[in-house]
Amino acid sequence: MRPVTHVGAGGLYAVASDTDPAPGLLTPLRLKQHTQPAPGVQQLGNGATVPSGDILKTAPAFTRDGAQAYARMPDVYPNFPYRWISWADWTQKIDTMVKARVDARSTTNINGWELWNEPDGTWDTAKAGPFLDGWTRTYRQVKSQDTTTPIVGPSYSRYYPDLMRDFMARAKADGTLPDVVVWHELDDGGWNDVDEHVADYRSIERSLGISPRPISINEYGSPNQVDTPSVSAHFIAQFERTGIKDAERAYWYESGTVGGLVWNDRPTGSYWLYKWYGEMAGNMVGVTPSGDLDGFASYDSTRKIVNVALGGTFGDNAVQVKGLASFGSQVRVTVNYTPRSGRMSNVAAPTQVSSTTATVVNGAVTVPITNQDHLGAYQVVVTPAPGPVTSYQQTYEAENATVVNASILPSASASNGSYVGRVDGLGDGRSNSFVDFVVEVPTAGSYSLTTRYANGGTTTSTQGLAYNGSDFSTVSYAPTGGWGQFATSAATPITLKAGFNVIRLAKGSPNFAGGTGFAELDSITVTPR
Repeated sequence: MRPVTHVGAGGLYAVASDTDPAPGLLTPLRLKQHTQPAPGVQQLGNGATVPSGDILKTAPAFTRDGAQAYARMPDVYPNFPYRWISWADWTQKIDTMVKARVDARSTTNINGWELWNEPDGTWDTAKAGPFLDGWTRTYRQVKSQDTTTPIVGPSYSRYYPDLMRDFMARAKADGTLPDVVVWHELDDGGWNDVDEHVADYRSIERSLGISPRPISINEYGSPNQVDTPSVSAHFIAQFERTGIKDAERAYWYESGTVGGLVWNDRPTGSYWLYKWYGEMAGNMVGVTPSGDLDGFASYDSTRKIVNVALGGTFGDNAVQVKGLASFGSQVRVTVNYTPRSGRMSNVAAPTQVSSTTATVVNGAVTVPITNQDHLGAYQVVVTPAPGPVTSYQQTYEAENATVVNASILPSASASNGSYVGRVDGLGDGRSNSFVDFVVEVPTAGSYSLTTRYANGGTTTSTQGLAYNGSDFSTVSYAPTGGWGQFATSAATPITLKAGFNVIRLAKGSPNFAGGTGFAELDSITVTPR
């Protein structure tokens, strides 16, 4: 369907502080996007006694894990629903928040100002006037001080077609359209409505002559279902199917848990579903639901791995995996399971249900799942019978990585059908362009890094290379004869730790003077020296 970007992996108030959750705990999930409170947060959500999650204070943590975050501005108010004071007060708050972010020149991975939250229930029209007027006024004030950071919204508590149409029409007329359009999906069974809501929103864009905007569902899951793995599998399946940009797990209980994925710095049952999601690489592939059984899947052509995550029904069921002709006459099929543990119970690891060799018939295998738990989630991994092409992942596609201030673009000449281009930004933490690869290796030691790139210029270009917070070195890219014409760079030695590492290739980045010229990134390959 499209490159793996882990669109449903992230949370509201996912990170409470630089050390909560514990460093490294979330890295295997390859989280994409969070929503964190703006600088100077005063919000005391869900019974909290002290504010948490300030986006500037938590940025080092979510950046280490490869995620980005939107800044929710009205959470500088202590109460929810927000208690409006005056326009003079709100204006002063905007100035303070924006100045704090602009002054934090070395802070990266903050990719949006969320101007308000759930205005259908929290905007005080009697005191502040109509919300659409307030949006225009707030938008213009933020942009007067920060022309770089995107604006996201309107962040309605659910999808309201009439409200969304009125909002988009007014924003177009005023020149205040959001860069990312946001609403929430918080009802029990809310995944059932995602495709209809996305389709309706797209029809609004077309009818108003508005170019397609990325969509963020930056709160999903009801309080009754947010910690049910099968429910999360349904939501993620819909998010991947409808092509949205990102989605974040709702914050109903404790901050710093990604909506219940961790408890006391250890995984819950839901964590393992997102770990399976984080393991996906290559391209997402189509999944056809059957009744209440649904899921999402990826295919990594470099290793020949099909990875499926699913859930939602009970009894004896089966999953048919097609398109396996290139895997050989037999394949290895592994089935894993994680339960609904609740948000305050830890699960040390998923349970392996089976590991068998299956015969490929007409390019497909049928995988039985017996006595299925309708609340838990299951993983089905299919490889050639001898195993994956490599015992661990060595090639990482740039489009699967964390792409900051650059663009994922299609190309038939790219190794996975897509690459990252427009890696052009220099300056400060709001405009620097880089790609962060979350790389896992089995042992600590020395590795060789090569980059598949394109340089359509006539002179050698450069980017910065750093890993795990190291000092930057320079990687050189000789001309390749054209943009979209890819070649492989010379090998660079790097020293990695066992487990997860973050490798950055940057045109601009904190602690790096800046690259020269331009280069497009297709993939990196990490091999033992």
